[in-house]
Amino acid sequence: MSAEFVVYLLMGAFAGGFINGLSGSGTALFALGFYLMVLDPIRAVAIVALMSVLAGLQGLWIVRHEIFAQPRRLFRFLMPGLLGVPLGLSLLVVIDAGALRIAIAVMLILYGSYFGFRASLPAFTRTTPWIDSLIGLVGGVLGGAASVSGAFPAMWLSLRPWTKAETRAVLQPYNVAILTTTVSLLFFRGAYDDIALTALLITVPCGLIAAQIGIAVFHQLSDTGFRRLLIILTLLMGLGILASEIL
Repeated sequence: MSAEFVVYLLMGAFAGGFINGLSGSGTALFALGFYLMVLDPIRAVAIVALMSVLAGLQGLWIVRHEIFAQPRRLFRFLMPGLLGVPLGLSLLVVIDAGALRIAIAVMLILYGSYFGFRASLPAFTRTTPWIDSLIGLVGGVLGGAASVSGAFPAMWLSLRPWTKAETRAVLQPYNVAILTTTVSLLFFRGAYDDIALTALLITVPCGLIAAQIGIAVFHQLSDTGFRRLLIILTLLMGLGILASEIL
């Protein structure tokens, strides 16, 4: 185990853990680039997915009251999302995952660029259960087909005039559940071998500490500031996906 190996793992763990604690999403966006420097793609994705789940459990605790206050709102996103994951995996045999990721990246960039720098944000105030369920389903399908389950939910939730805790009470458990499914599939494919487990021993403590720092910053954000953060993250997510496919 080289010093370079450890340094890249720690940098990825801190970056991914911090953004997960801050926003409830985005671990892969900020961590995967570091991990791919020293690990093959399967192990890197396996570590990021498990890190996202473990850091996400801390985030769930801080919005537990909001989750239990409106469980139906969460389930409108979550249940279709879980159904969408195996559907997305089945689509891999008939679609080009790379082309799909590029199309999603362009959409995220356009969305983030347009809304991220506006003086005021739009606000969809009415209840939209069918749209919520559709967004959850699309997120699950894209998670299975292109590993970008959080993109569409983050876009949609950033436009709802909810408090930051209410928004996180949907986005965080949604991501944890979808990624837990991913972790399970990767486990049965043998992704968590000795090398991956060694990397996890290095990354997990650092990632959990970084998530706590991110949670501390989250508490300082206003509700509008948190919505704008999610929009900026969609822009960065789009740029990251596009770069990974082109370079």
